[in-house]
Amino acid sequence: MIQALKQQSLFSDIDSEGLEKLSKIVEKLSLKKGEQLFKEKDDTRGVFLLHSGKVEISRVTADGWRQTLTVVTPGDFFGELSILERRHHVASAVAVEDAELFLIPKEEFDRLMEQDTKLACYILKKIAMEMSKKLRRTTDKFLSALISY
Repeated sequence: MIQALKQQSLFSDIDSEGLEKLSKIVEKLSLKKGEQLFKEKDDTRGVFLLHSGKVEISRVTADGWRQTLTVVTPGDFFGELSILERRHHVASAVAVEDAELFLIPKEEFDRLMEQDTKLACYILKKIAMEMSKKLRRTTDKFLSALISY
């Protein structure tokens, strides 16, 4: 399990002591192709890390169309916004291939923030860096679309 956690982008630089702590709180999940992990407005369960397979994140638009936001690939994580903002999911997640995931339950994440501030801050920093990259990509796409319009 520790080696599998080390392959996750969120944990790639964490030392063996930190990985050992995480291995005790992380839950393993399996999804079959087409199986839903969560849907819009569900309570958040925590941060999900994809070990294998693919998961599609989508939302239903105001006019009823399902819009794919992203397809998550192994090593990536998702669900971090729901846990950081303490809100319900604003999108749905469905396996587009059989998938193996790790879950850091929100209660365990909160406990980690209280008991191991250094490790929790490292994880939060990695989340913030990834969110920053996503925001830059979105901004670039928006500007490209605006300029070509």
